[in-house]
Amino acid sequence: MKPTLSHSLLAAGIAAALSLPFSAATAEPVRQPQVLVTASRHAQNADEALASVTVLTREDIEASQAPDLITLLSRQAGVDVARTGGPGSASTLFLRGSNANHTLVLIDGIRVNSTGQGVFDFAHLPLDQIERIELVRGPRAALWGSDAIGGVLHIFTRDPAATSVRLRGGRYGRAEGSATLGQRGERGGFGLTAGYGRLRGFSATNEDSFSFDPDDDGYRNRNLSLRGDVALGSQRLGFHALATDADVEFDRGETAARNASGGLTLGGELGAGWSHQLSLGHAREDLDTPAFGSRFESRRHNADWVNSFVLGHGVLNAGLNWQHESGLSLSQFSGVVIDRVRTTRAGFLGYAGRAGAQDFEAALRHDDNSQFGGATTGNAAWGWRFADDLRLRLSWGQGFRAPNFNELYHPGFGGGLFAGNPALQPERSRSIEAGLDWTPGDGQRLGLSAYRSRVRDLISFSGTNFQAINIARAEIDGAELEYGLTRGGWRFDGSLTWQDPVNADTGQRLLRRAARKANASLGHRFDGGIDLALDGQFVSDREDVGGGLPGYALAHLRLGWELAPAWRLEARIENLFDRDYTVVRGYNTPGRNLMVTLGWQPVQR
Repeated sequence: MKPTLSHSLLAAGIAAALSLPFSAATAEPVRQPQVLVTASRHAQNADEALASVTVLTREDIEASQAPDLITLLSRQAGVDVARTGGPGSASTLFLRGSNANHTLVLIDGIRVNSTGQGVFDFAHLPLDQIERIELVRGPRAALWGSDAIGGVLHIFTRDPAATSVRLRGGRYGRAEGSATLGQRGERGGFGLTAGYGRLRGFSATNEDSFSFDPDDDGYRNRNLSLRGDVALGSQRLGFHALATDADVEFDRGETAARNASGGLTLGGELGAGWSHQLSLGHAREDLDTPAFGSRFESRRHNADWVNSFVLGHGVLNAGLNWQHESGLSLSQFSGVVIDRVRTTRAGFLGYAGRAGAQDFEAALRHDDNSQFGGATTGNAAWGWRFADDLRLRLSWGQGFRAPNFNELYHPGFGGGLFAGNPALQPERSRSIEAGLDWTPGDGQRLGLSAYRSRVRDLISFSGTNFQAINIARAEIDGAELEYGLTRGGWRFDGSLTWQDPVNADTGQRLLRRAARKANASLGHRFDGGIDLALDGQFVSDREDVGGGLPGYALAHLRLGWELAPAWRLEARIENLFDRDYTVVRGYNTPGRNLMVTLGWQPVQR
């Protein structure tokens, strides 16, 4: 398929957006700035962050009508995704051309990357369990530690303030439902969200896969989250917990995937200009595939104490972190057994301040890991608001990734092939970025960023036995353009991504990462509470195992209708023109499909 359709979709969307009425009489109420905490580890408006950030609220998530989390993320600037089949199949992302294990994923502040592979599988976390997503592009190791080379993705579970019910059905035997019960008073609140879903699915593999089986591969997911908080004088005590229980069919086998995370927080004011938050957390992942005789367990325990001090026109953050990791991997087929633990202790300092029209940030962190030793990382950023609505920003940052347990301790196959290496050192990176932000306050916003990243000591399986060694290097250059406009009942959002992620040793483009991406959405709200929107998506050609993959362009149509003050009906046609496309060689993607959602949420009085 020729990729020119995407250019037509994007051009048409931009042209329509720029032709919207610009008179004050049709102006929409300006959306309030979104508050985020991930970019600097203290609360700040998103448009004040000296980084490229995306904030997706609960309102944004519901308006997108995306069928799952990985689909929603695939439509953000700087994000490539890979999914091996249909619903429930392994789903990972590549942020700014970096590897899948170069993005730190947090759920309510808890690190959830697997200790075995180093990645987070996005397949099993339903969107109905998510209140907000903060995506920070660019290195953040000086604040968050290992894995934050490409950036940080922070997911927050549902807020206890609202009560709602959502029912959903569609093609491929989709039947899903969720309910949120919440109550908030003067001293605190409590909420619960429970969900269930099942899909008949479609065949995960095709003829290009060595394990091709044309049967439908189904999926079931049960999920539950709890969240609450209570005021204790000047302090606030909170708790949160999330659990998902999924069964994934894959050709002749089935995998049971159990994931859970939870924690306690205590925070508040300790003195004039001094606030803190103490957090205790736990995350676990269990994968069991009886057909292959394999079982994997990942455990993380962590404690964080972050203190914030208001100093003049800035905020000083000081934090301590302790983390204990364990991993267990069993395979009856290969006889592989991995059972390992390690501990990390870390401390960091960060300062964010303002002087007139200039903003500046700096942070320094040291991690002491019981396996490889120490790693020190830093970052610095400067911004200049040279006009009321224009800001220039420059930043520099370092990142690192600690080797995962498979890379360190896997005994290998058949005499040591693909064996791990306990002497591995962390992968390390340096990045620079320049950005321009335009926020005129009339419903428009524009962001332009250009970056360069260099990653060294990449872990690769090389030599006669393909043992894991620190040998490879990567060079990634890129740019992102984002534009949004809300005016007269219309809304347009679009982004363009250019990137050149290459293996510096071979000159080859890194696998499954596109050189160009485009996303566009144009919607209008009509009288009678009816919303109609068209989404377009373009992904250029990519390299994959076994050769190149062609680019593709997709269109999606969505409709929303306020049936009554508490009732809403939604319908989405995914892949409107029923295009055949490939994300990962050997694995199928969904054809045209309709998804209908009925939602109920009582009107707040």
